[in-house]
Amino acid sequence: MKTVKAFSPAGISSFFEICDAMPDGTPITELEKVGARGGGFGIKKGVTTEVSVSEAEQNNVKIFINGQDAPEAETTRTVVQMFLERADGCYRVEVRHWVDVPIGAGFGTSAGGALTVALALSRVLGLKLTMNQLGRIAHIAEIKCKTGLGTVAPLTVGGGCVVTVEPGAPGTAIIDRIPISEDYVVVAGVFGPTLTREVLSSPERRLSVNKWGRLTLEKILAEPSLENFLACCRDFAEKTGFVTERVRKLFRAADEAGAIGAAQNMVGEAVHALTTSENAEKVAQVFKKVLPEEKILVANVELYGARLLG
Repeated sequence: MKTVKAFSPAGISSFFEICDAMPDGTPITELEKVGARGGGFGIKKGVTTEVSVSEAEQNNVKIFINGQDAPEAETTRTVVQMFLERADGCYRVEVRHWVDVPIGAGFGTSAGGALTVALALSRVLGLKLTMNQLGRIAHIAEIKCKTGLGTVAPLTVGGGCVVTVEPGAPGTAIIDRIPISEDYVVVAGVFGPTLTREVLSSPERRLSVNKWGRLTLEKILAEPSLENFLACCRDFAEKTGFVTERVRKLFRAADEAGAIGAAQNMVGEAVHALTTSENAEKVAQVFKKVLPEEKILVANVELYGARLLG
């Protein structure tokens, strides 16, 4: 049995615009061109994936998340199946994801999982593919399973403060960044998950997201600073109706503690505040007045994207 490991940072999404239809409303059929404009942060916590493969009579896939059997991990399963179609012979594949951020709360875990599986599995099976080719498979799996839209492309090129100017799979998307260093810290507070699928299928929510998503991108590009990025994203969350009273409490707490800014995770009932390493403890403490400690996550900004581990 051969085993390979890979890691992807969590990709926190701060705002987005759904890009899955032409201007006249016709759905885009080429999945590489479907995606999102948007932006967010890469952090040093995320998804570590171990893929073990042995030859078998017929293909067999087992997926575990944090040690638990996870038959519901459709995006990962789809990636594995896409690779097995390219491989010679049949294999027993075991995928073990270790996720050290909340799942389903706007931390990009399905994209991180899909991308790390693609990286590790292609290495194990000896398939020679570039990062964009691997990322395209992960991106298509996310779109098919409706678990996300635009997180894979940024994770292939790196973290920091990312702005996706044009949508699509890696190689199609245009990614820009607002310069940031690794000594910045993200303090996140999580109330609970939101199903991406539900947001993507509500016509009213989509209209609102797309109107304000496009305006948010324009405002950020007009003044690309970290402060303006976070202020615009927070405004986006308010205008689109994602903000709950509990989320507002965390926004106020972040302001009181002197964070650079704070925005809501897209999509999740969760808030991420950006601050300096000297001030991180202060922000975490005020978050603890609103949430129990296990619902608060503190991580440095990650500048690099998904990668194989030695």
